[in-house]
Amino acid sequence: MASVKATPVTPAPPAPVISLRDVGIRFRRNRRGRRNFKDLFGASTRRSRPGEFWALQHVTFTVQPGEAIGVVGRNGQGKSTLLKLVTGVVLPDEGSVHVAEGVAPLIEITGGFVDDLSVRDNVYLTAGLHGMTRKQITARFDEIIEFAEIADFIDTPYKHLSSGMKVRIAFAVISRLEEPILLVDEVLAVGDKAFREKCYRRIEELLAGGRTLFIVSHNERDLRRFCNRGLYLDKGDLVLDGPITDVLARYNADYGVKPAAGT
Repeated sequence: MASVKATPVTPAPPAPVISLRDVGIRFRRNRRGRRNFKDLFGASTRRSRPGEFWALQHVTFTVQPGEAIGVVGRNGQGKSTLLKLVTGVVLPDEGSVHVAEGVAPLIEITGGFVDDLSVRDNVYLTAGLHGMTRKQITARFDEIIEFAEIADFIDTPYKHLSSGMKVRIAFAVISRLEEPILLVDEVLAVGDKAFREKCYRRIEELLAGGRTLFIVSHNERDLRRFCNRGLYLDKGDLVLDGPITDVLARYNADYGVKPAAGT
């Protein structure tokens, strides 16, 4: 009897950790003026009403676990709004956003710290608000302080720290969260050169450990260093989704930007 050769089974691809489908979000240019019942609950439309504009429209893409994605575009084109959608800070007016795993947001990272509390208390408060237990915070407290290089200031009121020290402690806390998705919005442009390089190495460690990275930056070298894929936003539209080198080339060509030296 002839043997039957088994057909190899191709494993299914992993489910996306981030999925956006035909997403649109609309903002008002000013807060004055009434909105009637129809404005609030009527059928959605792509046409902007007076005083409104679409910050994002028709945006569709997925992100697989472990991808490192750079978001490019001029100021005011929807990049930060996109990150806020992923974190759940804002909700879409149209379409759907699905985030399958937890997010560590390096977005306005010094926000939420309390001026009159000590550095120690702020570490426990901020990490706790991001889901870490007190036991987990205690276990990581020394490495957080060591990374931030502020051991002499742990019982100092937060308001007395310099702006650079505030960024250090905030990055040290957020980058120690165990969430699988890391969102970065221009925060690496702040701080001295040595500390930025320290942050870069920390991000590379997280990527090597399988984390997913979503980064908004105007620094082309940073994007090329971390990312293998790019999203190019222009006037709220997703113009191009592809390899980061192709996305940067298109963006540079569209706006006459000279590529960074050595790239």
